[in-house]
Amino acid sequence: MKNHKSPRVAFWATTSFFSLWMLFTAYAQLALPQVQHVFTHLGFPDYFRVELSIAKIIGVFVLMLPAPARLKEWAYAGFAITLTSALIAHLTVGDALAVTVWCVVAGVVLGLSYFFNWKISGVTGSADFSPQPVPPGFSRV
Repeated sequence: MKNHKSPRVAFWATTSFFSLWMLFTAYAQLALPQVQHVFTHLGFPDYFRVELSIAKIIGVFVLMLPAPARLKEWAYAGFAITLTSALIAHLTVGDALAVTVWCVVAGVVLGLSYFFNWKISGVTGSADFSPQPVPPGFSRV
């Protein structure tokens, strides 16, 4: 007999961990001078640090609270873009690999959260990528 609670528990564990992590980084970006210096080191303007912190907080609320599936998809995409951009920014300025590991680990946790969200949401992959009929008078090239 399959345990149907396992994906739900895994979703909440990974999403809670990721959300707490993002809330901490949002707080650090707003309050800790050493994190503010990292943004300067990466070449970002100061206002971007504030915008990113606010976006992270909003994204966490979207992930943790009941929200439309499409909105959750956007939050997952936003976090994925943020983590990928952080990785690229650190690598571009020549930061050590140890500095960039957190981006990869956070991305893995985000991916697991997304996977378990997909498992518990009941989405069956309704996107149809099969060829559609060609209307009369048109040709498929």
